[in-house]
Amino acid sequence: MDANMMAGLDGLPEEDKAQMSSMIEQLQLRDSLRMYNSLVERCFVDCVDSFTRKSLQKQEETCVMRCAEKFLKHTMRVGMRFAELNQNAPTQD
Repeated sequence: MDANMMAGLDGLPEEDKAQMSSMIEQLQLRDSLRMYNSLVERCFVDCVDSFTRKSLQKQEETCVMRCAEKFLKHTMRVGMRFAELNQNAPTQD
């Protein structure tokens, strides 16, 4: 978990910290699974044209690899941008 998130829990009792930490981890897991499912669905719909074989054709496999790479690069870039914006945002103390 992010150190900034944990710093926000400093005033809470240990039991509440543990509950909040667990809840945050569950939310992060849920978001990761949603992102993964979105990636799989999007790349499958965009790239897989035929169901005549058990395995992907070469062009479909290449398309899926490019799609996944593009999606992950975009997601990383958006995350980095949010982190930059978060660092520059004024804090509420």
